[in-house]
Amino acid sequence: MNRNNALNLRSFWKIQIIGWGCFYLYDLLESIHAFLTKRVFIDEETVPIALMFLGSCALRPFCRWLLRQSQSWIAFELKAAAAAMVTSIPVACGAGLILQNFYSVPWHALVTVWAWSAFVLFMWCSLYFSIKQWQQSSMEKERLLRAESEVREARLLALRYQLNPHFLFNSLNAVSILILDENAPAARRMLAQIGDLLRTSLDSEVTAEVALSQELAFIEGYLAIEQTRLGERLRIDMDVPLETRDALVPNMLLQPLVENAVRYGVAPLVEGGWIEIKSALHADRLRIVIGNSGRRGEGEQKKNGNGIGLGNTEERLKTLYGTDFVFSLGWPEVGGCEVVLELPLRRARNLQEASLCGL
Repeated sequence: MNRNNALNLRSFWKIQIIGWGCFYLYDLLESIHAFLTKRVFIDEETVPIALMFLGSCALRPFCRWLLRQSQSWIAFELKAAAAAMVTSIPVACGAGLILQNFYSVPWHALVTVWAWSAFVLFMWCSLYFSIKQWQQSSMEKERLLRAESEVREARLLALRYQLNPHFLFNSLNAVSILILDENAPAARRMLAQIGDLLRTSLDSEVTAEVALSQELAFIEGYLAIEQTRLGERLRIDMDVPLETRDALVPNMLLQPLVENAVRYGVAPLVEGGWIEIKSALHADRLRIVIGNSGRRGEGEQKKNGNGIGLGNTEERLKTLYGTDFVFSLGWPEVGGCEVVLELPLRRARNLQEASLCGL
């Protein structure tokens, strides 16, 4: 017997015993007045119900067989009614034999017990069908949810792995420029930084969401590479309060946004420029702003048009949050360009506590 069958059998006996126990208590309470007046003895109520309990156990294999036939509900009920009437014959005869010999039991009393037990067993079959249908429906929904979750995770993984070659290509291209400029120390330093960053990316656990602090650590490694390439032309300002650092964000969310900010807002400018990363909490939302010194009209960024980064980011946000997010690109009046993200606030420590409670 496999594990699922063992669990199903255990569940059946639990429901069976509790259900018949409640039915027996209800029958006793309903007949309490007859007990007190001594018109009915307790064994006259106990014996038929005990035999019906055994009859329901005998009906279970038949009901399981019916469910495997993929018939209509009406066919189930008609066959269940016939089986209940047949099973009630030995129930009525057994009750008459145990309580009194058949010679002192009126035939109309046997017929009454037979009809009553047939009705109760028919209702038991109907309840059995309903419970099994509910269980099958729940299992089917669970399978669908699991399949949807697996598809969603696979899609997120594909989007994440799509970023790594893109980032690697751009970084190695920067190394080649340093070599052409005969800046060997900077090229060696950048290669070492690229190796460390890729090792961190590959060694880290692949999850849909990570803490903002973990994402920032990766971004700092990336910006170190860019500073090796751009030197003093790249200025960085981070304003990330402590209360936002355990908020969950999509894995590899910021890297393509910061990469675009460097590529379009700093690198094209002869005098260089700045990158600004800010975060804040607003009610139950996490707000992240990535700004840069880009000038409108010079390499102007387009939300869906700059390589893989921004389009990929929006696709991942839709996959994770549906429509419950804000992702916008704008040009503030004070100058520069900024990308604004607003996400539902979920904290890493809450997920850890929930995981520990489930152990």
